[in-house]
Amino acid sequence: MAISQATLKAKAAFYTKSVKTAQEARASGKKSVFLCHSHKDQDLVKGLIRLFADSNWDVYVDWLDETMPERPNSETADKIKKRIRESDALVFLATEHSMTSRWCPWEIGFADEAKSPSHVLIVPTTTGYSTYGSEYLDVYKRIIPGEGDVIGIFEPGKTSGARIDSVRL
Repeated sequence: MAISQATLKAKAAFYTKSVKTAQEARASGKKSVFLCHSHKDQDLVKGLIRLFADSNWDVYVDWLDETMPERPNSETADKIKKRIRESDALVFLATEHSMTSRWCPWEIGFADEAKSPSHVLIVPTTTGYSTYGSEYLDVYKRIIPGEGDVIGIFEPGKTSGARIDSVRL
């Protein structure tokens, strides 16, 4: 099961910008996640931020961070590694673009080693014709929509999960 990209685009209409440190998110009682994604999917990213905000999760997105270098370089990599380490988890937004990104597999691999595989979460998406987020990503937990705005986290290969707002990372 995957979340519809149309649903994320609709949620993007209610997007509000929030760039906090992991410590600020935790101090306000929120979970902090690093979003691994393609910059080509900004409309989907904004919808996912809104969806997570509804579940009391704060999402770090690199292109919203004004301290990031304008062009990717070694400083970019160092800042990304720092943010991944500080966050409660890495969330990968699986789309056509992110599945072919050069940065996303690197970020997932880094998080897998630095945080552990249990702190890498996949958001599979569907266009209605194609679904993204399988193959080697099947070894990680999945974030999947339920009824209404409820979303859950599912262990690899399982068909039942826990509400995202009740999960401890």
